[in-house]
Amino acid sequence: MLTLLLCATLGGCTWLLPRLRSPQVRVVAIHVRSADFWQQRLRVRLQVRNPNDIRLPIEAIHYTLRIDGETVAHGHTVAPFTVAAHGSAQFNTYVTANMAGALLSVFAAGRRHPVRYQLRGEVDVAHALLHALPFDVRGQFNLR
Repeated sequence: MLTLLLCATLGGCTWLLPRLRSPQVRVVAIHVRSADFWQQRLRVRLQVRNPNDIRLPIEAIHYTLRIDGETVAHGHTVAPFTVAAHGSAQFNTYVTANMAGALLSVFAAGRRHPVRYQLRGEVDVAHALLHALPFDVRGQFNLR
């Protein structure tokens, strides 16, 4: 019993833990809440799919959003949530971007054509023995 406790505490017995695959995170939509020349306030709706056989208690998701190759914003979730095994969940995050004219032109073009994005970050799982699960996703979205 003491050996199991030490293994679990020190993280040396990884065979005791389930092998988790990184969740699939994607942008569902981006809404411009307000914008001026210096700042754009965005609501970024994300979807998380859990490819694992167990539920995934997520403490936080931290990410960097790049649009057409430019880093636009850094965001994170505001509250913990759980995604069922092989399930998905959608949630909003709010970010402030500071790209002045470059971002405004991307959004203007995006109203007519899809905008390419890259979402890179990590998912912090609510379990002391598990590490953050990284993700790196590329896709397209239309502005609304």
